[in-house]
Formats: sequence, structure tokens, C-alpha cells
Amino acid sequence: MITAISAIFIFLVVILIHELGHFLVAKKMNIKVNEFSIGMGPKLIQRDKGETTYSLRMIPLGGYVSMEGEDESSNDPRSFNNAKVGPKLAVISAGAIMNFLLAIVVFSIAIYGIGIPTTEIESVIDDSPAYLSELKQGDRIKAINGIKVDTWDQIVESISNSDINEEITMEIEREGNIKKILMKPINEEGRSIIGIVPAKEKSLTGSIKLGFIQTFAMLMAMFQFIGMILTGNTGSLALSGPVGVIEQIGNAAKLGIYDLLMLLGFISVNLGFFNLLPIPALDGGRIFFLLIEGIRGKKMDPNKEGFVHFIGLVLLLSLMIFVTYKDIIRIIF
Repeated sequence: MITAISAIFIFLVVILIHELGHFLVAKKMNIKVNEFSIGMGPKLIQRDKGETTYSLRMIPLGGYVSMEGEDESSNDPRSFNNAKVGPKLAVISAGAIMNFLLAIVVFSIAIYGIGIPTTEIESVIDDSPAYLSELKQGDRIKAINGIKVDTWDQIVESISNSDINEEITMEIEREGNIKKILMKPINEEGRSIIGIVPAKEKSLTGSIKLGFIQTFAMLMAMFQFIGMILTGNTGSLALSGPVGVIEQIGNAAKLGIYDLLMLLGFISVNLGFFNLLPIPALDGGRIFFLLIEGIRGKKMDPNKEGFVHFIGLVLLLSLMIFVTYKDIIRIIF
């Protein structure tokens, strides 16, 4: 039950935020919006406000925006197809931008809730190199091998890159005094560790900063992943469909709200990035055609563009069926 509720929550939020981006920018650009819907399927509640119908539908998965002249010809001067290239580009790209903003927000909330690791030691693991070297709770690490460290990430990097056959020199501050302690790291799962747990602090500005950093890092990882696909350095096993995503959501939900929020941010970044790829039927494909329209100075033939998007949709649905099949086989066997 917790997996189903969590999956509905995440899919509803990331898709609804995406569509909200299209909706808000369309309104800002004075493009006529016929309907803004929360959910899919049969209507439960409907309310007309001005020229737009706002509806709540039965299936709580995402939503959609219906703009005048978006997928069909329209003579309305405020229709999407009669707007200039600039406003149309803004409307189409707004969905992905909202997904990136959502990721920054949820990452920031999760990081604030979990706390930011500091250079102060919260605890020392029994019988570890740190324990045997008499590191203590409350010690603050100042430098490793003569190199100053200001963050927990720098400490982890310095220790991870250390040779387990050589001692490291750690400068720590204890009760206002600086001490030097020697120890040899040990290898655990292919990395060097000394057995310490950092104290954490709650910082709003620090959490927001890390929210931006985490979102940017995931975007860069997505570019690297696409590069690996294009160069053949990864296979179909690296892809995951709805079944695989729901499985991950269930695992994250069991770990707690902050793990679920981190996964929500990850899925939101993925949705935003994937939608911007220049693939027909996706926002990126539509942006590609709009750029061609801007270069040519005249509109594309809507029938030809529509056919290309249809082919793209068929291919995307085929890919989704394939990765869903792979997910089911992996889970069963």
C-alpha cells in the first residue's frame, strides 16, 4: 500500500508541476488555454473560470494543459499555432524548467531535514583505525596530510584517495588544541575508510546551495549517461520503465520521507531532461521544429510535423513496453 500511495504521489507531483509550467507561461504569453486538468480519465469536478476550464479527474496521475491551436489548426489570434516562435519556445520549455526547480526545492528540503555533514566527529566506530588512534567524539578535523579540509566531502575524498599501506596524518582540534594523529586506513568495498561518522548541522542557506549543486550534478550525470548510450558503453539493463521506477519508489518510501523526497527530485530531473531531448513527440522535438521555423522564417507544414511526432510517439511507446518487459522479467526472476 505504501508503495502505491508513494508512486501516485510522485507521479502526480512531477507531471503536474511540469504541466503547471506550460500553463503559467501560456497565460503569461496571452495564449488561450482551454483546460487545465489535475489527473487523467473521466471528470470528477469541473469549474469554468474565464475562458479556461479547471477540472479534477478520476485517475490521480499527473495532469495536462489543453491550449487552443496546440495540436490542430485554429484561426483564433491567441491560439498557440498563431503565436510567435519566442512565446511558443517559452511555453514548451517551461515544463522542464519547472521540473528542475521542483528538484532544487525537494533536494533542499531533504538535505535540511537530514542535516549537512560537518568536519566535527559525531561518533567513532569500534575497532576502526580512528578508534585505535583514539579519535574522539567532538574532535574537529582541520587537515589531512597537511592539506586543509573545510567540508566533509573533502575529508571523504582525501581518505578515499589514500593508500591503505601508508599512514595518513590528521590534524584535529580538541578542546581548543591542535593535535596530529597518525593512522592507516582500511579497505571496505573498494574504498579507504577510517571509521568515523560526522556531526550534522541544519543550515537553510547551506541546504538551498546543496539543492542547486545536487540538481546540477544530476543533470551532468544525465548528459554522461546519454553519451554512454551513444558510444555503446551501456546497455538496455541501465534503462528502467514504470515498473522499475515504482519498485525504487517503494524502496525509498520504506527508508523514510527524506529518501522519498530525494528520489522525487531525481525523477523530476530525469523527466525534465528527457523531455528536452530532440525526440519527436517530446517537448524537445517540438522545440527543434520551432527552431527550424525561426530559422526558415515560416511555419512548418502541420501535417508533416504531426506525422513525425506520431512516429516518435510510436517509437517511445515501443521503448516503454520493452523496458517494462525487462523490469518485469528482472523482478520475477
